[in-house]
Amino acid sequence: MKKLIVLVLLVTISSMSYAQKREVKDIERAIKDSNFADAKSAVASAEAMKGEMDEKLKAKFFFLKAQALYANGAGTDAEIDEAIMTFDKLKDLETSMGKLRYTDEANEIKEEMTRSFLEKANNSINNKNYKLAAQRFEKVYKMSPKDTLYLYYAASSAVNAQDYDNALDYYTQLKNMGYSGEQMNYYATNKETGEEEAFGNKTTRDLSVRAGSHNNSKNKKSESKKAEIVKNIALIYVSQDNDEKALAAMADARKENPDDIGLLISEANVYLKMGNREKFKALMEEATQKDPNNAELQYNLGVLAAEAGNREQAKEYYKKAISIEPNYVDAYTNLAVAILEGESEIVEEMNGLGTSAADNKKYDALKEKRTQLYNDAIPYLEKALDLNKTNINAAKTLMNIYSVLGETEKFKAMKVKVEQMESAATGN
Repeated sequence: MKKLIVLVLLVTISSMSYAQKREVKDIERAIKDSNFADAKSAVASAEAMKGEMDEKLKAKFFFLKAQALYANGAGTDAEIDEAIMTFDKLKDLETSMGKLRYTDEANEIKEEMTRSFLEKANNSINNKNYKLAAQRFEKVYKMSPKDTLYLYYAASSAVNAQDYDNALDYYTQLKNMGYSGEQMNYYATNKETGEEEAFGNKTTRDLSVRAGSHNNSKNKKSESKKAEIVKNIALIYVSQDNDEKALAAMADARKENPDDIGLLISEANVYLKMGNREKFKALMEEATQKDPNNAELQYNLGVLAAEAGNREQAKEYYKKAISIEPNYVDAYTNLAVAILEGESEIVEEMNGLGTSAADNKKYDALKEKRTQLYNDAIPYLEKALDLNKTNINAAKTLMNIYSVLGETEKFKAMKVKVEQMESAATGN
């Protein structure tokens, strides 16, 4: 009885082994015929028997399964992702076996896959389909993890596609792996054209120099991308309104970019959004010290001073912005507004006066002060209107000022301009 059981067991094992080999053979046959639909169907059938396969047959199954999923580049994104993982499983298995039967050929196919997706990624860039480019660069990176440059390209493409969630994921991966992007680039001057040319590697460059076609060989190290990566992580958090993470990322970014004015302003704006106006002001002043000839910084400090009620300080900042950038239309407009803000105080004081001789004298003095205020504001309003012909706010303010000052001809001319602007705005 015991011998019979052993015999039955042997027959069962033999039958199972035959079935496994047959299913794997079916995959192989379908691939040879480029019938990838049948190959995938056979893969599904063989998958159920994978746990019973010996290591040698399992290695072959992995090799064939990856090819079936890849389908010479016709597989779906999910299938190609699985194909890449299957090739990795094959490599791990054969490494543990100590015999690389299929790994070398699998590596050749992966190189073909890499070239294919790299070409597709570049085509997507040329077609401005940045979202697809990002996906394809990511696949190239997955196929060749040592080439981290492609993950950087995926991140950059995702930013161009405004796909900030994926861009953040890619940049975070790069930051965590310590990616810098630094590499040595090799150049030499073409003797015939006199132009400096880049070479893919040092060997090719040196061969060209020895051959006599080039001279003046140079090695130039590319700049580190660490600063850019941490900066973009911070800015993405800002765009996502994730203020706390943005500030934490900003701290990292500023360590890498201590002189980056744009980053400093971005950090200031995060604090402003959070309601911390003191920190915002401190950072803006720090930015101004680093870049005293930045008109936008001076203008923003003017806005901040005006909002805080520091009218005279605001005027000085606006004037500084104008001295740096003579065509800064918003600075002219805001400077006029800051000047005219004093009008309400004068009018309030005039309305509070009585009819005594002293009050009448004071009234005349205040009226003269108001007139001077108007005259001070007019040049800035006129310049703002000259720089921006559709600046209806400046036009209306000038019209009203001319009316109060009794400058009838100027009032009539400005009234016509305002009516023309309003008509253009309504399409009438």
